[in-house]
Amino acid sequence: MEKNRRKFLGRLAALSGIATMSAIPGVAHAAATKVKDIRLSSHSGYVRLVFDLSKTVDHSIFTLEEPDRIVLDLKQTTMTHGMVDRVNSHSLIRRIRSGIRNGNDLRVVFDLQREATPRSFVLGPSGKSGYRLVLDLHSDKATSSASKPRTKRTTALRDVIVAIDAGHGGKDPGALGKNGTKEKTVTLAIAKKLEHEINRQKGMKAVLIRRDDRFLRLRQRIKAARRSNADMMISLHADSFPDPRARGSSIYALSVDGATSETAKLLAEKENAADLLFGDVSLAVDDQMVKEVLFDLSLTGTIQSSLDIGDEILRQIKHVNRVHKKQVQQAGFAVLKAPNIPSVLLETAFISNPREEKKLKSAAHQLKVAKAISKGVASYFSRKAPPGTWLAASEMDYTVRSGDTLSSIAQRYQTSVESLRARNAIHTTSLNAGQLLKIPVS
Repeated sequence: MEKNRRKFLGRLAALSGIATMSAIPGVAHAAATKVKDIRLSSHSGYVRLVFDLSKTVDHSIFTLEEPDRIVLDLKQTTMTHGMVDRVNSHSLIRRIRSGIRNGNDLRVVFDLQREATPRSFVLGPSGKSGYRLVLDLHSDKATSSASKPRTKRTTALRDVIVAIDAGHGGKDPGALGKNGTKEKTVTLAIAKKLEHEINRQKGMKAVLIRRDDRFLRLRQRIKAARRSNADMMISLHADSFPDPRARGSSIYALSVDGATSETAKLLAEKENAADLLFGDVSLAVDDQMVKEVLFDLSLTGTIQSSLDIGDEILRQIKHVNRVHKKQVQQAGFAVLKAPNIPSVLLETAFISNPREEKKLKSAAHQLKVAKAISKGVASYFSRKAPPGTWLAASEMDYTVRSGDTLSSIAQRYQTSVESLRARNAIHTTSLNAGQLLKIPVS
């Protein structure tokens, strides 16, 4: 049924004029034009982005609302993976994402802090400059950065929001262990411990999708994450397999094209089965929400962020439990399909394995899992926190010298050791000479 549903969604996407993009980030495609560089500059009333190109390009632009986005499509164009991550942040632009569509076209999406009007034009070679695509984003509410006083911060820095989804619940118990342990009970216990661990860290705030034993449809979980303005969503589960010897943890991110292995396909069917049994959203062709979901899921930027988050969590989980899959897997879990929210699904262990079932029931082991996830989340946000958050802001960069300690650096820059740890995701007491630290905003 899930397979048929994915086929139907694919047909619906085609009818809506929405082409699904490759789910494999960073894959090179043959194309006539290459983006060599992207430059951003601020002007009175607008932001200008200049795309340096190897050749001229055909392009189109359109806008989307709720949330505000501008989409730039460039035909027969490629760009080095990660180039958009190097563009300086700006008060108008919350995030920039990119991906390949139709096999060899480039799509760049600008997630905005507020509504803006785009204008674009292509320039031919002039002097030392080659072909350039100029994109101006005009905002009536924008204010020249030069006119703002630099002595005080004019806007408060917010926390990054992490939505924690405890899998199953209520009439859907999830998998059952040999000794009767219910997946829904284990996931909620770990979720509450993870909430506590995340809230202990400066600059981060956790939101639980469910706090008690209640049933929530998969779409309800996604909507709850969106209402909380989550920057990340983590769905917690406990795996099951007919062979009780199967053990270990696995992490999954969304794959638009489907699962990367037969095991992932089976797991996706298992986790999606509850909604197929208890009801799901309408998939009528005129369903605007479905069309929007399909469009947003075609963007590989969100998938790449999910894979990055999964890598960080997997790196920490392996210190707590055996890893069943050594790399982040990709599958079509419905709960991962939250538009614009990087999401991962963590199978904490095999509840069908008696030894792992015993560990999952242990409060001490649950806390270890929660701490590991929290460290992975902190490591990711120390590198890629959204603009406007405390974790993204820095007064300056500092290169560690021989003999430096966290305490001495904190004292020198009138901040706290806790803030230094949080901003840089430092989990040890030692520093290495040459290590680069972000000095947090006090």
